[in-house]
Amino acid sequence: MYYTDRGIEELENRRGEEEFSFAWLSEQLRVFTDLNPEFETSVDRLATWLARLDDEDDE
Repeated sequence: MYYTDRGIEELENRRGEEEFSFAWLSEQLRVFTDLNPEFETSVDRLATWLARLDDEDDE
């Protein structure tokens, strides 16, 4: 397991049964970036990747 997987596993264990909207997720990513501007590029890349998951052009 990668070190980064620990946070993902905690998220899944604590909140895996919850449902939320992408609007809520977007707002949480904005808040996180405001509090942690050094992660702006990573958050932007994650958001872009999630937004384009179904794009056939990227395959």
